[in-house]
Amino acid sequence: MASTTPTPQEMTNRPDPLTVEVVELIGEVVARFHEDYESGAAEHALTGAQARLLSLLCLEPLPMRRLAQQLKCEPSNVTGIVDRLEARGLVERRPDPADRRVKVAAATEEGRRVARSLRESLRFAREPLAGLSEGERVALRDTLRRMLG
Repeated sequence: MASTTPTPQEMTNRPDPLTVEVVELIGEVVARFHEDYESGAAEHALTGAQARLLSLLCLEPLPMRRLAQQLKCEPSNVTGIVDRLEARGLVERRPDPADRRVKVAAATEEGRRVARSLRESLRFAREPLAGLSEGERVALRDTLRRMLG
């Protein structure tokens, strides 16, 4: 019968209780953000994937392959998403200035307006974060940057 008592090696590899609690809280924050984001997207008649793609394209025009990498999905899925956004006038396809054989997707002015409206409508940004002081938000931002850096 196998022992269920952790070995000393296993004990040193386990995170401390505070770290476990922080990870669980981060998970809860992520879940709430996604829930709010999906709800906000729906209010703009967008799916979550359409909203994420549109947000990416507001930063810069991107080829389909890069969009697929960013969204962690197949390029054929991205093509369908871009088709639907293009039909609504939120996205357009253009030749890539660096390689005219390649097409990039780019947000239109209306697409940028919708993406901005979606970002501003997120309750998650207005409510819990607004309850923090500016100093607390700066500290949180800096800590998150360090974690991701």
